[in-house]
Amino acid sequence: MTDPSSRPFLIKKDAEGHFRLTVRTTRYNSQGYPLVTATLQDELFKTANAARAFAQENFKAKPGEYSTK
Repeated sequence: MTDPSSRPFLIKKDAEGHFRLTVRTTRYNSQGYPLVTATLQDELFKTANAARAFAQENFKAKPGEYSTK
């Protein structure tokens, strides 16, 4: 299982009831401090499983790389 702080895919339900996928990338500066960039995808999903399937097809996501809110 991946460490929760390094899970690059966030699946969150919005106010209208759709699920949204955010892709997070982490890089480190010269002093080892993590810099996280989060990119919200434009697609809307009816279920969290549909968002996971999209991440697997488009970003080669693996089980355990998801976080939910």
